[in-house]
Amino acid sequence: MIHIRKAVPSDAKGIAKVHVESWKTTYINIVPEDFLNNLSFEKRADYWFSAIPNGGVYVAEAENNQIVGFVSGGKERSGNYSNYNGEIYAIYILKEYQGIGIGKLLIEPMVKELTNQGVFTMLVLVLEDNPSKYFYEKLGAKKIDRIIVEIGGTKLNELVYGWEDIMPLAGI
Repeated sequence: MIHIRKAVPSDAKGIAKVHVESWKTTYINIVPEDFLNNLSFEKRADYWFSAIPNGGVYVAEAENNQIVGFVSGGKERSGNYSNYNGEIYAIYILKEYQGIGIGKLLIEPMVKELTNQGVFTMLVLVLEDNPSKYFYEKLGAKKIDRIIVEIGGTKLNELVYGWEDIMPLAGI
């Protein structure tokens, strides 16, 4: 049984663990190995401890109260996509918990929070070589752009997906 709830600052370490471990499993052979090996659990925990009070962060907990996934989001950050007001900043799930519906469970409260703020469109950016892009496509996102990002000194393609109406996602 997976329980989804709004994150609290004491979740920062659990979120950081998921964040770092997910990067190491998801981005192997995509992001430079040195970059992945040098990811700092402590820096991620500090980041999440300060970010959680700003809202827009939800966690997925397994029966043992272990955080196994999280989502964060809010207003669109780049300003480059005037037709899209919301954004999923990050969504990560531990590898052993992927493919069982946790992603959908996490997106639902994020979308409800956005719609409560009057935001009805949304973006998500995903590395082109990340197979998780198909998850967003299944949820109705359309590819609207491709940009170049640099991670660990390597230039990578990142896809920008958008939903013109997130209301259908509010009750997945």
